[in-house]
Amino acid sequence: MNRKRYLKRTYLRIDRQSHDLVVKIRRSTWKTWLAAVLSVAAISIAIYWYTRPEPPVAELPVVGVEKVGTQDVEIYGDYVGRIRAQQFVEIRARVEGYLEKMLFEEGTYVKKGQVLFIIDPKQYKAKVDKSKAQLNKNKALALKAQRDLERIRPLFEQNAASQLDLDNAIASYESATAEVMMSEADLTQDEIALGYTTVTSPISGYISERHVDLGTLVGTGGQSLLATIVKSDTVRVDFSMTGLDYLRSKERNVNLGQRDSSRKWDPYITVTLPDNSKYPYKGLVDFADPQVDPKTGTFSVRAEMPNPDHILLPGQFTKVRLLLDVREDAVVVPSKALVIEKGGAYIFVVRRDSIVEKRFIELGPEFGNNRVVERGLVKNESIVTEGYHKLTHGMKVAVSDDKRKTKNI
Repeated sequence: MNRKRYLKRTYLRIDRQSHDLVVKIRRSTWKTWLAAVLSVAAISIAIYWYTRPEPPVAELPVVGVEKVGTQDVEIYGDYVGRIRAQQFVEIRARVEGYLEKMLFEEGTYVKKGQVLFIIDPKQYKAKVDKSKAQLNKNKALALKAQRDLERIRPLFEQNAASQLDLDNAIASYESATAEVMMSEADLTQDEIALGYTTVTSPISGYISERHVDLGTLVGTGGQSLLATIVKSDTVRVDFSMTGLDYLRSKERNVNLGQRDSSRKWDPYITVTLPDNSKYPYKGLVDFADPQVDPKTGTFSVRAEMPNPDHILLPGQFTKVRLLLDVREDAVVVPSKALVIEKGGAYIFVVRRDSIVEKRFIELGPEFGNNRVVERGLVKNESIVTEGYHKLTHGMKVAVSDDKRKTKNI
């Protein structure tokens, strides 16, 4: 019974409160309603703002860039060269005779004027002695003819001798004088022949092995070549260049084989030894053939190179690297930043607003991993070196700190 009363009172109380709320709502003005609506809207907007999902952010392509730099670029050409001795002399017998002595060790260094061979001198010494005797005889006859002329001339002036006697005396004196001159010439010739029996070295250098044995007949009727001497303190390097190389050098006003005081450099070469090591000395180009060989389309070039330790051997083939040109303050970019296609070569340049520009450029020579740019770029411009495959002209990019290089190439 008490429970039913309690429930009845509760229902009555709720009904009374609902009735009062309805009455209040009915009595509310439009301003109250407007304030309520605005409050609900503000609360709804605030809840949406703080609970809304983050908008998706567009990801920019990340690229690596480098600053365009300038430097002096050395342009080289690679060729095959052949070592040649500065002097190569053949030692030959100039008179006929039997080879008596050899006064050197084969393969050693000999000095200029050093005695190398002795050819049997007996017959030539005999000829010299005979020529000396004949000369003395002719001098005596000339002296007698002179005295006869000196006696006849005063007698002719005194009409004590005829004109015929004077003419005979003059003729005898002149003939005797001529015989003396002939004898002197014969003696000189025989002495020269005798001197040829002693074979000396005309230059300083390394001598080869002998080409004849002792006791062999050498000279006119026999083997004349006795040995060879090579002077290789300085060697010459011969190699060939193409006509195209010549035209390119002329375009740059470089005359191979000629000194140019207006340049800070001259064409020089370096060579590679058989063990692929680099020879420590450089050679200067001193000659270029003025014409092209029509059979090969090349022209000969020669350089002179010091060889104090005789490391380079005459007749040896070697790799030659020639300095063809020096481009001063040339614009240089890494080869990996270039895109080469049929229409030409281009590169992506990053502007200050991080927009990339596809720019066509004119390429120059390549050296190492870099390339000279003739036209299209200037110093300190930023170029894309990594990640350019995903770029198009006018695209905005992000530069990676890890891929940014601020130093000049």
